Amino acid sequence: MATGSESRHTTAVRVPIGDAALNGDLGIPPQPHGLVLFAHGSGSSRHSPRNQYVARALERRDLATLLIDLLTPAEEAVDDLTAQHRFDIPMLASRLVTIVDWLGRRTDTASLPIGLFGASTGGGAALMAAADRPHGIAAVVSRGGRPDLAGQSLPKVIAPTLLIVGGLDTPVIQMNRDAMNQMRGEVALEIVPGATHLFEEPGTLERVAALAGDWFVRHLQPAVSTSRGAGRGSRGER
Repeated sequence: MATGSESRHTTAVRVPIGDAALNGDLGIPPQPHGLVLFAHGSGSSRHSPRNQYVARALERRDLATLLIDLLTPAEEAVDDLTAQHRFDIPMLASRLVTIVDWLGRRTDTASLPIGLFGASTGGGAALMAAADRPHGIAAVVSRGGRPDLAGQSLPKVIAPTLLIVGGLDTPVIQMNRDAMNQMRGEVALEIVPGATHLFEEPGTLERVAALAGDWFVRHLQPAVSTSRGAGRGSRGER
């Protein structure tokens, strides 16, 4: 069943981006059957305590994780002053695609089906990236996400997608419902009662981790990683 997160192997990694690089932390449990790449929200980083919590929960379920900054250190310095990059969803999505391709070239991750976990604006970037790599991304989970920011990419997403929204995050609930109506693949909406946008209320982040873990364990299976569109057309709200 689950393995202890203390047995995972964590490696600091650098993904080349032009003349610079993105800094990340790759966590690999002893026998992973998939890998989850995190796309953090605006103004956040790989050190996000919420994403760190979810990553440790996924590792206990035998999923490798990659928490990575989507901006270079120089870009982060500019963004802290101007917020110039954090809402550039196409650029962030292209970074995710670059990272997915890089993972496919590593001997320790090349065989693992990849899922994306996007938070807030990162949810839009994750869906845009999934549309760009329909056979390279096996599943998507969005936490308090902005799928509307994926725009015209939404109908192109074939990866099974779980949208998780806080029950008190009313505007974002409607954004997610509207996005579902544009998506043609398997998509489900989970509303966590009593949760606001950041899932800071007791027990709500634990619920997110459990839902995400169930979704990724179901869909990140090497034996079926080539039939990622099998659930096409299925949708539901829970």
